[in-house]
Amino acid sequence: MEFDEVVLGRRSIRGYKPVPVPKALIREVIEVAMRAPSSLNTQPWNFHVVTGEPLNRIRRGNTERNLAGVPDSREFRSHGAYQGMHRERQKEVAAQLFAAMDIPWEDKAKRKDWVLRGFRQFDAPVAVVVTYDRSIHGGDIAPFDCGAVTNALVTAAWSRGLGCVINSQGIMQSPVVREHAGIPDDQVIMICVALGFPDESFPANAVVSKRKPVDEAVRFVGFDRSYIR
Repeated sequence: MEFDEVVLGRRSIRGYKPVPVPKALIREVIEVAMRAPSSLNTQPWNFHVVTGEPLNRIRRGNTERNLAGVPDSREFRSHGAYQGMHRERQKEVAAQLFAAMDIPWEDKAKRKDWVLRGFRQFDAPVAVVVTYDRSIHGGDIAPFDCGAVTNALVTAAWSRGLGCVINSQGIMQSPVVREHAGIPDDQVIMICVALGFPDESFPANAVVSKRKPVDEAVRFVGFDRSYIR
């Protein structure tokens, strides 16, 4: 695919075919993703690719703890609830997804089941847990670099026929993830990515989230006529 075709065509995939993903293909995707830039070429990221029974144990542990009311234990800082336009955009994509999945807003049972899908890694055949070295924990640079490599991962996967969704619900119960993925203590759990072959019959996979206009996001400074000439 051309680069623009990949970026503009990519969607977050929340329904997957129950088909294993070849290890060699995942390795290829990660190898491409690791060309992402990082501060001073420090490359702080590591990847823990989980499938099969270990992933099933993570799903069960996440779900059980969530249903039991165990507070989340993500290892990255949260800003709390979204407000203002950020909250409006969050609600907008939720409405798109609920409409696609025929989930009425007032149907609490269906909404809860949808939330639990996130704790189950959206039932994807593979979860990629992205971590960084604890020796550089405490600043914002390593998480920034992990964001870059995660974006590269989902686009590289899409270009090869694989779908992904970046999924913070999947690592909310970090002790469960750490135990069953065998993540050593010298790593900080940053995020996880559900990965697999998209199930095109799954309605939510057709949802394309909206983007704010460029003119709302961008300020051009110094581009006066004398500069252009």
